[in-house]
Amino acid sequence: MATPVLNVAGRLVGYLASLLRASLVVAMAVMLLCIAFQVLMRYVFSKPPAWSEEMAVLMFAWATLGGLALGVHEGFHVRLDMLLNALPDRLKASMEALIEAATAVLGGYLAWSGWRFVDVTSGSVSAAIGYPIEFLHSLAPITGVLICLFATWRLISGRPATEPDTDLAP
Repeated sequence: MATPVLNVAGRLVGYLASLLRASLVVAMAVMLLCIAFQVLMRYVFSKPPAWSEEMAVLMFAWATLGGLALGVHEGFHVRLDMLLNALPDRLKASMEALIEAATAVLGGYLAWSGWRFVDVTSGSVSAAIGYPIEFLHSLAPITGVLICLFATWRLISGRPATEPDTDLAP
């Protein structure tokens, strides 16, 4: 039986996942537009802008890392479950919980080590656009926090990673 606190937490996690999903759509669209613009300027006008490639790389990084976190939330991340499926149901549920806990720990480690990397590289700027390099490097700790949050939520809510968590999205 779900408590009101779990219901509110589930809604918040669902809204966060929806926001993440929307940001990934925007990142992919911006990336594709930048690449198309780069190709047009290079092959039609012979004047490729330096910024478009750098922006495409930034958007690709977010699409990749954000997609990883969304995969944890929705259960579509890559996993091999042949051995897991061979286990009895009772042991299978325990192993699912252990996998979710390990995923949360991995997300926590990514957040921690990513934050350390941001700290070490702070003050640098990108070559073409000149944006603070922290924008690019902060994607790792953000992803780590999201992975930790989503895996912890799956563990608390009892949803196995093979079951999409779509009913919590608005």
